[in-house]
Amino acid sequence: MVAVPPGRVTLSDRRTRSSWQTEVASFRMSAFPVTQSWYAQVTGQRPSSARGDRLPVENVSWWDAVRFCNALSRREGLTPAYDLRADAGTAEWNTSADGYRLPTEAEWEHACRAGTTGPRYGRLDEVAWYRDNAGGRIHPVGGKRPNAWGLYDVLGNVWDWCWDVYDAEVYGAYRVLRGGGWADEHWSCRASVRRRSHPTFRIDDVGFRVARSTPPHRP
Repeated sequence: MVAVPPGRVTLSDRRTRSSWQTEVASFRMSAFPVTQSWYAQVTGQRPSSARGDRLPVENVSWWDAVRFCNALSRREGLTPAYDLRADAGTAEWNTSADGYRLPTEAEWEHACRAGTTGPRYGRLDEVAWYRDNAGGRIHPVGGKRPNAWGLYDVLGNVWDWCWDVYDAEVYGAYRVLRGGGWADEHWSCRASVRRRSHPTFRIDDVGFRVARSTPPHRP
């Protein structure tokens, strides 16, 4: 887990041509996407299409990701972040919990940028696996250069599920995806790109990484 400092990020949406600023508190985020080995250790399952312990887990839905977060929290003696009621299609986030969770999309973009202001935190071929260099397949985590804060594969390889609902009025329960994947064109692998999908959706270029809130300072 990598410490991400607090800051402010400007989010934007191409469809609505809108932008908005969000303050981000300090938090911690996994240096890599959740791997197949890590996912199997926690859940006993290997849902991915490709197989390899250090490959990012894929073919996982948003619901799979938040269940993993709760299971990992219990495994480490932490308070689960989510109250999940999949039968009713509801998930509530206990923001005071110390357990693992998905990053918000503001946290994700802030962490991805790592203090940079351009579309990417480095030259695309140096930091990401995408259509032009991936050879039509997913790759082990950590094979490209990290950003300045020590986060790998934030762009490319697999899209990351985020906590946020994309646009409830237009798309209902659809959740935010960030980062681009191994099969995507270069324009999808940018810090600002937002994608959406139904929380039950599973495919071979969507995975996730985990976050934890930083406890408040007590004198």
